[in-house]
Amino acid sequence: MPVAWDTLGTGGPIIALLALLSLFSLTLIAVKVIQLWPVRSGAARRAEAFRQWREGDKHAAQKAVAGGASPADRVTAYAMQALAKGFRGPRLEAELMRRGNEEVARMTGMIRTIELIAVISPLLGLLGTVLGMIQSFQELELAEGAANASVLAGGIWQALLTTAAGLLVAIPAAVAAGLLSSRIDSAAHMIESAVGELLLSDENPPV
Repeated sequence: MPVAWDTLGTGGPIIALLALLSLFSLTLIAVKVIQLWPVRSGAARRAEAFRQWREGDKHAAQKAVAGGASPADRVTAYAMQALAKGFRGPRLEAELMRRGNEEVARMTGMIRTIELIAVISPLLGLLGTVLGMIQSFQELELAEGAANASVLAGGIWQALLTTAAGLLVAIPAAVAAGLLSSRIDSAAHMIESAVGELLLSDENPPV
């Protein structure tokens, strides 16, 4: 028990846990960056496809968005296929809403985990600091008159190490979660805008 308490006091297991959280967080961030990199692409391609759709060249319009890598391209491609087959009205709009929500849910996957790491890492660091401070003052009490300022300072800096480690894990995770969430919001808006423009083009063909 004393050995385990000493280990906790120096932040050993908490530092190890924070290191694992950091590695896990960086892995998730890398995966999400790769996944979300193309989500805002294809705006020019969709604009050209909508022009072709309005002019009646529906096959060329479908072909233009068929190979798109963004969620807006995929939802637009489905909408064009459905419209070409004669599907319209509330049922089509509901299906497009469902597909759009699926795309957003796919994009937001693991973002909550990154946010959770950003929240709990400083708390774990603070826990390590509190445990370290408790140990330092216990040692000070046991040492009685033999204790000096350097011994106490050594214990305190070891305890504060976990707080610094927690912040080092939390800050990149929080920044990444914010930037990725902003990119997802932008992609979701692009889905909504693309579907709305397509439906408007279909309802109002050129004279």
